[in-house]
Amino acid sequence: MAEGRVDRRLAAILAGDVAGYSRLMGADEEGTLSRLNAHRREFLEPKIAEHRGRIVKRIGDGVLIEFASAVDAVRCAVEIQKGMIERNASVPQEKRIEIRYGVHIGDIIIEEGDIFGDGVNIAARLEGIAQPGGICISDDAYRQVRGKLDVDFLDAGEQELKNIARPVRVYQLQLGSGSTEAPALVLPHKPSIAVLPFQNLSGDPDQEYFADGMVEDIITGLSRIKWLFVIARNSTFTYKGRLVDVKQVGRELGVRYVLEGSVRKAADRVRITGQLIDASTGAHVWAERYDRRLEDLFALQDEITLSVVGAIEPSLRDAEIERVKRKRPDSLDAYDLVLRAIPHVYVAMPEEAAKAVPLLEKALALEPSYAGAHGLLAWCHEILFVRAGLKEENRVAAISHARAAITNGRDDATALALGAFATGMVEHNRATAIEAFERALALSPSSAFTLFLGCIVMAYGGEAERAIDWGTRALRVSPIDRLAYTAQHVIALAHFLRGRYAEAESYARRAIQSNPSFSVAHSLLAAILAKLGRIEDAKMAAMQVLALQPSFSSSGTCTALGIVPVLAEPLAQAWREAGLPP
Repeated sequence: MAEGRVDRRLAAILAGDVAGYSRLMGADEEGTLSRLNAHRREFLEPKIAEHRGRIVKRIGDGVLIEFASAVDAVRCAVEIQKGMIERNASVPQEKRIEIRYGVHIGDIIIEEGDIFGDGVNIAARLEGIAQPGGICISDDAYRQVRGKLDVDFLDAGEQELKNIARPVRVYQLQLGSGSTEAPALVLPHKPSIAVLPFQNLSGDPDQEYFADGMVEDIITGLSRIKWLFVIARNSTFTYKGRLVDVKQVGRELGVRYVLEGSVRKAADRVRITGQLIDASTGAHVWAERYDRRLEDLFALQDEITLSVVGAIEPSLRDAEIERVKRKRPDSLDAYDLVLRAIPHVYVAMPEEAAKAVPLLEKALALEPSYAGAHGLLAWCHEILFVRAGLKEENRVAAISHARAAITNGRDDATALALGAFATGMVEHNRATAIEAFERALALSPSSAFTLFLGCIVMAYGGEAERAIDWGTRALRVSPIDRLAYTAQHVIALAHFLRGRYAEAESYARRAIQSNPSFSVAHSLLAAILAKLGRIEDAKMAAMQVLALQPSFSSSGTCTALGIVPVLAEPLAQAWREAGLPP
């Protein structure tokens, strides 16, 4: 090979390993190695040679094989799996060598007899999601073998494979050798979760009811989140008392995420731990620990349940957003488009909202009654109206989409909250807005999203103490939420309304730290500093406001937001002192 030149070729890659190899070795090392070597010598290697395969390397129980043809690779895998059924027929279940295979066709790099590249990596990841005795092949391989082999593959849909940038469409063939494991279920189109029974670590069997009750309440709470697919209690509790593999649970129940945890009671205290795991990769998405005094048992159970549900909701949504970023643009459905829009909307500034609008409009073209998309569009137009020139078309669009979100989202807490927010902030119909917020909380008591948006409407409506209560609850339920800045801003605003300027400054600075590009928080800080007599500092904050929002004016902001006079008058006066345009 010439110096600097990379040797490449197109090849079909077959990756295989022994399912449950660690368990087999733990039970009988010598016997397992003896049986595996016999299979290799007597059956596997002759069969690979028969189909013109080249064994590139073995790593423990795994093998990597190169074929010139996808048909040869898949036919070889199929004949091996059929042959292994016969070879395992008289072997006890716990001693059977069961193989799983992944096949992909792609471009590979050859170096000193070894092979590298995405083609190899994808084959290895496909093997990792195959069932014992089964085969998973990529859509590239499937197109080559379709109609050429007398076997039927099941379309398992697009799958996220660990460390692979794009989702891969997977086709499954389950032959097996009498394994009791069920074939993997196809994942739903929306995020899916199973909550496993929590472990009782108290050493007291009588406390099982507490742990089980906690899980039941969490399942109920998650079930209220409309964008989430939640496995019922009766299915997840079949795993109670069993040592389980989270990846296996994900395959058996057809879910992307698994929540597991433990409960420990000691004296007058209880500790709850929870961790959310991506079942396709085994990676942790979220983990938390809760320590509480054991005073009112059932009130405590409710409190922790709300905290767990509220905390994992943003983590789940963030994980889904990251997943969709890796999907091909031409494979996006309405839900995916909404997920792509969300990061732009949450910044709450016009430039980003403008990027979200076409994504949301496309989602509604695919699904006109999509309440969540209507709600996010209402929020986008609220942002554009208030902070990009008070244009009438944005005001009208915000109100129209808000009404559609409330109408179509009667059982969707998130859509109701979004519709309520625009109704309160743009239409200034706070009574209708508060009613919709309360309906959203009735549907999903742990919805931090509802609390975050609701406290804003209350604050600008002059309800200082209620705004502080809702904002504090939102931060308690979801302390690391990307919307934390809204509650921090609201609490600052409520303290400003009550003349508590030192407390107001503290929360305003927290809001800016959480979202530095949120011009509204900078404008409030300018007003607070003016009230504290720190005029030079106030003018510096005012300069930042105009840098972020050149169209800012105190009268325009008060009018656009419908700020009640008791708050609008001191704000406008302080803004004038800070040098902001009237």
